[in-house]
Amino acid sequence: MERAEARRLIERARQAFDAGEWRQCAETYEQVLAHFPDEEAGGVWWYDAALAYKFLRDWPKAYALGREAAARAPRGEGDPAFWNLGIAATVLREWEVARDAWEGFGVPVPEGEGPIDVDGAFGMACVRLETDGGQEVVWARRLCPTRAQVLSVPFTGGRRFGEVVVHDGEPKGERVVDGQRIAVFDELVLFEPSPLPTLVVTVNAAEAADVHALVGLFAEEGFGAEPKSGFVLHCGCCSEGTVEYEGDSVHAGAQEVALAAPLEEAGRILGAWSGQVAIGRSWSGLRAVC
Repeated sequence: MERAEARRLIERARQAFDAGEWRQCAETYEQVLAHFPDEEAGGVWWYDAALAYKFLRDWPKAYALGREAAARAPRGEGDPAFWNLGIAATVLREWEVARDAWEGFGVPVPEGEGPIDVDGAFGMACVRLETDGGQEVVWARRLCPTRAQVLSVPFTGGRRFGEVVVHDGEPKGERVVDGQRIAVFDELVLFEPSPLPTLVVTVNAAEAADVHALVGLFAEEGFGAEPKSGFVLHCGCCSEGTVEYEGDSVHAGAQEVALAAPLEEAGRILGAWSGQVAIGRSWSGLRAVC
């Protein structure tokens, strides 16, 4: 390939990138890189090609080209080539490469083998899940720079409490609770499914504290409970912006609560909850929905 032809192809690849034509972009870059892998600007070409494959969710390609991009990037300076490689390596469970990628970006992770799970080190996040009903933002505990475990009980179909997902690194919105700003990340892929079914029950609570007590009982046993009063619909623009939560949305009275637990266990906990007080707590209509 002549250099003049390579320049034309690079310009075509850039135009495809700007237009969101990811496959054409990546494949065009690859044509040039097959002949000119180590040009001064080659690191950018490798990176853009790997990024395009990430957008296509072609993880083996994103991984292979991402390793080339990271090999040409400065370590410890927050270069995004390492972050995208960390994502692709995580999806493919290439843990040694993932650890090296996070270190290359500048994020310390513990030595070891297997999945990275640093309890509490990466804090909380919100993740925008893809669901049967569209999208839903849920609370999650970050296990590593790109994996998070869902701590909410999703209300829209097809998703479950306890799932582990891989999320992107660029925040798309934020949630503000008691002055604390929590980033919202888009889900990239479901990493580990959850065995816990989603149930729905109607409860009657004399006070909001009764509902909080129910949530606490399920949490004590590693299960989930989510009053549907906490579910708020937002348009796409608002969801990707800043959403502030003020006060407690939990209320007394009859209401639906989503649960994440085996059916028999859920019935047992509900029975214990209602039996803790003489009057004021009751439940009915327990059923599985997912």
